[in-house]
Amino acid sequence: MSVGMIVLTALAVLIFFGVLQRVLDRMYLTDRQALAVAAAMFVGTLIPNINLGPVALNIGGAIIPLAICIFLFIKADTGLEKGRTLLGCFLTGAAIFGLSLALPSEPEQLMIEPMWLYAICGGLLAWVLGRSRRGAFICGVLGVMLADTATAVVNWSRGIDQQLVLGGAGVADAVVVSGVLAVLLCELVGEIVERMVRGRRKEGTS
Repeated sequence: MSVGMIVLTALAVLIFFGVLQRVLDRMYLTDRQALAVAAAMFVGTLIPNINLGPVALNIGGAIIPLAICIFLFIKADTGLEKGRTLLGCFLTGAAIFGLSLALPSEPEQLMIEPMWLYAICGGLLAWVLGRSRRGAFICGVLGVMLADTATAVVNWSRGIDQQLVLGGAGVADAVVVSGVLAVLLCELVGEIVERMVRGRRKEGTS
């Protein structure tokens, strides 16, 4: 079982027991919807890719996450949030693409799998740039996809005939981990800040 599938399974368990209720509420998703999405992504990664010439799309690793991003973007509260999210997507993608160029060409030279680095980098940047849980998820998911697309465009410009597979293999893991990590960071930091604010208010009224 891949890392992405393990993460999705863990999320499904947490959702089932109501641990992520607050996060889902802020992302405008019910428990049933979130469970259905997690299950669809899990099963979708097992289905063969949809080939569109030079581009191939994985259902669970690209199409479903992209649909969720569109849904969350439409649900954004303000135009400012939408603009910040779009900017965050491109900046996250650029950062991951730059990281891919800076890393050694041989994965064996690294102590960690490159896709893990992309996912962690994407999750951290998405948290910083997305600001909201919705924006963070979108930045994390689309940032990885944009970086992968940029790599393919560079290869095509060099005459390398290589199909762009969005959401396939390790990329699906990076998409899932990046998006989930970004949301969890937002929730964790948001909870800490809220408790600090409540603590200061109590001190001020005592």
